[in-house]
Amino acid sequence: MHDLGWTHIALPAFDLDASIAFYGAYAGLVPVHDRTSAGQRVVWLCDARRPFVLVLAQSSQPVAQPLGPFAHLGIAVESRDEVDALVRRARAQGRSAGDPEDLGPPIGYVAFIRDPDGHTVEFSYGQDVGLTLDNARTMQAPR
Repeated sequence: MHDLGWTHIALPAFDLDASIAFYGAYAGLVPVHDRTSAGQRVVWLCDARRPFVLVLAQSSQPVAQPLGPFAHLGIAVESRDEVDALVRRARAQGRSAGDPEDLGPPIGYVAFIRDPDGHTVEFSYGQDVGLTLDNARTMQAPR
């Protein structure tokens, strides 16, 4: 069966290797495809949990319009402590990182960190997307 629905998000990356390292260290994403076509390197990163990838395409110059401040990628982690640890790590590495904030259900405990190109990444705990979808399906079920 061919993939249906969401398959990827694509972003430009000036220092592709720094971005690959960032998403590996902060989000556990690993390269699953790496190619160069017409002089441009493109890498697909995946968490190996679902058929969805982050596509990073080599940019010949620094990214002029990174995602943010509201536009962002969202990545769930296993605990509030992990969110806090990622913020500490980001700050120690000189990355822009906002203070963690508990926004209650269904948003959860979140913090925003900038990747090497300035794209905003939201790290969250307790953001129950699956539960929210289940509740929405139940409410929409035919009677």
